[in-house]
Parts: sequence; structure tokens; C-alpha cells
Amino acid sequence: MKKSSEYSARASLMVVGVWMRQQGIWAEVEERVQVKQKVVKYRPAEKLLDGLISMLAGASGLVEINSRVRPDEALSRAFGREGCAEQSVVSQTFDACTSENVAQMQQALAQVYRSHRAAYGHDYTAGWQVLDVDMSALPTDSQGEGVEKGYFGPNRRHRGRQVGRVCATLYDEIVVQQLFSGKRQLHHSLRPLLRSAEKVLTLSRAQRQRTLIRLDSGGGEQAHVNWLLQRGYAVLVKAHGTARAKKLAQSVTAWTTDPHDDGRQMAFVALGYQYAKPTDQVVVRTLKQDKTWAYALLVCSAPYNLLCQLAHRPYHTQPSATDHLLSIVYAYDQRGGGIESQFKADKSGLAMTARRKRRFSAQEMLLLLLQLAHHLLVWSRSALARLHPPLARLGIRRLIRDLFAIPGQACFDPDGHLCQIVLNHRVPLAAPLVRASPALSLPHQLALCLD
Repeated sequence: MKKSSEYSARASLMVVGVWMRQQGIWAEVEERVQVKQKVVKYRPAEKLLDGLISMLAGASGLVEINSRVRPDEALSRAFGREGCAEQSVVSQTFDACTSENVAQMQQALAQVYRSHRAAYGHDYTAGWQVLDVDMSALPTDSQGEGVEKGYFGPNRRHRGRQVGRVCATLYDEIVVQQLFSGKRQLHHSLRPLLRSAEKVLTLSRAQRQRTLIRLDSGGGEQAHVNWLLQRGYAVLVKAHGTARAKKLAQSVTAWTTDPHDDGRQMAFVALGYQYAKPTDQVVVRTLKQDKTWAYALLVCSAPYNLLCQLAHRPYHTQPSATDHLLSIVYAYDQRGGGIESQFKADKSGLAMTARRKRRFSAQEMLLLLLQLAHHLLVWSRSALARLHPPLARLGIRRLIRDLFAIPGQACFDPDGHLCQIVLNHRVPLAAPLVRASPALSLPHQLALCLD
């Protein structure tokens, strides 16, 4: 037998497939997830893998497997597949998933997450862990389990489901992701989400005391804040309801204007609400278009040095009241660059809102595979950025659309093993990927080069 070569429209994505197999990531899923379905040609785990490959290949739904994955045999072989199932067969496998299979997938992803040791291996003695918690809407026009009328933005007639997420912001990782019915909001989901995150991260009391929880007003009820403080967490939370913020604002005599926004003012509250532990409470008012003020109350128990780190402000050994005030407000503002940006990136890059299944368990399995796809992209980006730092600036969408969509040629040895990937040198990101590829510690017999 001679060497053979095949063209791949996403030859650079084959690098992720080889790296994933080398790390044993999908082997963990195959071992734990046992979907009860008749095997005709491909096993259920193999069809789930086809769904994962389609996500990484930029498909906006399972239907695109036939156009993006099936014709690209070289890509499938890089992920350990000898072929690719037809899209309707893959869809049937997702429909066959049960709540037990979802629990198995959650256990598999938790084990994969611990093995990778990014946020899980965080050094709590050297720095703080930052966890953002939020909910995001998955609107849909179709019927299905858990599809209800709820809060889906300005259009109140929309129906859908809600997805809750705990994000390790410093690492851009999803610690926990769970699907809820359309009426479920953060104040009902906060504690289940954090308890699940504690299990995944195996947080001890000492580690919780070095962890900051950042929340919007959906989880800012006084009972929730007290629960977090009693469990040892530091908090940076927008308090629930504007009435109490407006009431406290009446006691403010001197406001500090935001240096970057003349329409926003802030002030410490001397006699705020009583929580389980001492907190700093800041009233923020923002000028609306009708020239009236909108009020918000921030509750903070985080140390000043952590706030400076999050707010990207210089640290002062003896900070003024204004320095501390601005650090609290700006640190909360950065939540928009944390979990909110992560949700937006997954919705645009991984087509999170376009993936819809009628069965609740099937939708849960789709979201868990999306979570794994997110981690594969983030972990590979982090590794590559060690040798080529500009790659760290690429978001999920650009990773899928540009970095891992470079066409090229895949060469296989007489035994059918991938031995060389030749990328099109005319693509701008091809050369940086080749230079940074040693960071992934690919097999020594695999060569990555330019044509």
C-alpha cells in the first residue's frame, strides 16, 4: 500500500481532533454515556461525536452534517471516525437520550474538566477564583417539553426555555450549564447551579473563602446574598429591585460622577441594609433619555486588590474613597465582558439558539455537547497562545470561522494513520497555527506544515 492524501475544507480543525483523541477526552464520554439505541452501522457514541464535529465545523444545526462533515472524510478520520452518519440518524440518537444519559454526560464532562486542570487547578493561595452566574433565554417558535412563555427580552409573546450557567471568568470556562423551563429565572436557579459548580470544582470551605460570586439583580435577593456570604463566598451583586436603591439614594448628600460617563453618578451608602456579613453598598444612578434617574444598588464584600484586578485599575496601598468606589462599580461593569460576552460568543459562534429539539433531554444533550465544543476551542486556543500570543484575542466565532477552517491536504500512511497535514499558506492564520502547533504536543509522527 502507498501513502494516500485527501483534501479537507477544514484541515486545521483536524489538529483539534488529533489533540482531543490524544487527551482521551472523547474516550471518557464513550465510557460513561450509554444510549440505549439499536446499532445498525454506527454506535450511539459515534453519532454523538458526529454532532460534536459538526458544531466545531461551524454548522448551525444537525441538518448541516450532510454538507459540512459527511463529505469531509479526512476530517472525520482525524477525530477517530471511519465515516459519518446521516444527519437524520444523528438526530434520532439525540431524541433517544434520556435524563439518565444526560446525567452520564454531565459526569463525563465533569471528569474531563477536572483532568484538564485549568479553573479546577486554580491556585487559591496565589489569587482569587471568579465565578459569574447568569441565565440566558433560548427562544423558539416550536412546541416542546419545557417550552413556556417567559422572559425573552422585549417581545413578551415569545416562548422557549432558559439555560443557566456558572462561568469561571478568568479562564473563559463553563463550570456548569443546565437547561430549565421557560418561566425559570435566576432567583429560582441560583442555588442549584452553585451547588453543582461546587461539586464539579470540589470546593472546600477555604477555597470558597477565596472565590468571588458576581451576579446581576436576578440573583440579588437578600436571602440569596446572605446564603452566599454564609457559605464563605465574597460577593459582588446588584441588589434585587430598584425601590430599595431609590430609597437609599435619598440619604446621599454628595455624588461622585463617573470620569468616563457624565450621565452616571455613584456614592457609598452609610446606613445600608443588613446582611449576614459586613458589606460595602454603593448606589449608582444613571440618567435616562427622559432626564430622570435609574437607580441600582451594588453589594460588595470583595477585597480592594481583587476589585482593582477585575476593574483594570491601578492598586493603591492607601486608596481614597473615590478609588474604592470606582473599583467596585467598574469591577461589576466587567461582568458584561465575562459571562454575558461568553453567552453571546456561543450564540454567534456555536449557534446555541439555533439548536432546538422537542424533547427536553435531547436539548440538554445538545447543550452539553456545545459545552464540550466550547472547552475544546478555549483549551486549544490557550495552548496555542503560549507560543503565539496574538491567537489569545480570537473569540469563539473567529476560531471556528478562521483559525479552524483553513483548507489543506491530509496525508495518511499505508496503515491509514494521519501522518501529515498541509495547510494552504495563502490563508493568513495558517502560518501562526503552524508555528504555535508544538504547544499542543501532537504525536511526533504527525507533521503540520504549509504547502
